[in-house]
Amino acid sequence: MFGWLNHLAARVVEGWLGIPMDTHLGGSIHFFIYDSIKILILLSLMIFGISYLRTFFQPQKTKAMLERIHGPKAHIAASLMGIITPFCSCSSVPIFIGFIEAGIPLGVTFSFLVTSPIVNEAAFAVLWASFGWKVAFAYAGMGVVIGVVSGMIIGRFKPEGHLEEAVFNEEAYDKMRPNMTQNERLAYAREHVADILKRIWLFLLIGIGIGAAIHGWAPEELLSKYAGSDNPLSVIIAVLCGVPLYANAIGTIPIAEALIGKGVGLGTALAFMMAVTALSIPEMVLLRKVMKPRLIAIFVATAATGILVVGWMFNILF
Repeated sequence: MFGWLNHLAARVVEGWLGIPMDTHLGGSIHFFIYDSIKILILLSLMIFGISYLRTFFQPQKTKAMLERIHGPKAHIAASLMGIITPFCSCSSVPIFIGFIEAGIPLGVTFSFLVTSPIVNEAAFAVLWASFGWKVAFAYAGMGVVIGVVSGMIIGRFKPEGHLEEAVFNEEAYDKMRPNMTQNERLAYAREHVADILKRIWLFLLIGIGIGAAIHGWAPEELLSKYAGSDNPLSVIIAVLCGVPLYANAIGTIPIAEALIGKGVGLGTALAFMMAVTALSIPEMVLLRKVMKPRLIAIFVATAATGILVVGWMFNILF
């Protein structure tokens, strides 16, 4: 699909810059040029399509739909909605509050919150660009499974008693917006593409830059030996390394791609990416505003276990 881009990047490196492709520098520059253009193209297309679809699932409507569903189906619905309705951290707290005040079980809300940062349209597009559609769909499916199972397990602990009292003193996010016209939906999709690219382009390029450095200079034999798919401990180490960091999936996927190119197991790299996006310490600080430490500990333990299982499964299946 992107063979033309591979040849173009090679022409830039060898023809315009005069750097041999078989050198560390040449390989790194080629990786950076190829991945930057490829990811931006697919990212723009995917964001536009999902943003258009998202106009039919506004936050308020999401809450209204969850109110009418109960049992395991509610967890599945919440997790699926987390894919097409990813919200930034600044809006997660009022939406979380709105779900609770609407009487939606907290376990169901966790299914939504766990899936949302792990799987979104941007991450899906970059995964497709980097690893192909099979891995992208498998990753999205596993993200939903983690969200559903985590929410159901957390619900067993009766988590409502571990919320901070201040949660119920905030304003709920429950004002319904009127239906959008076709032109408004298309305009929203275009604006959302521009808005997301404006906010993430620097993180994306930094991630690709780090990936390019790993691609060109990281010791392949060492990474393959200690972080290959046949080493079960590598997934645990990847999750532990990802927790202290803070980044979105966009910045971590190019790093994962470069690590995989050096022999790191696919599951190990994806487990690292999931841990960074869903279990980072800064995210726990944000959650501390509305949850007591015990509930945060339950959330981290449950989600981390799911990520470890997914990492091991990917290493076996791929």
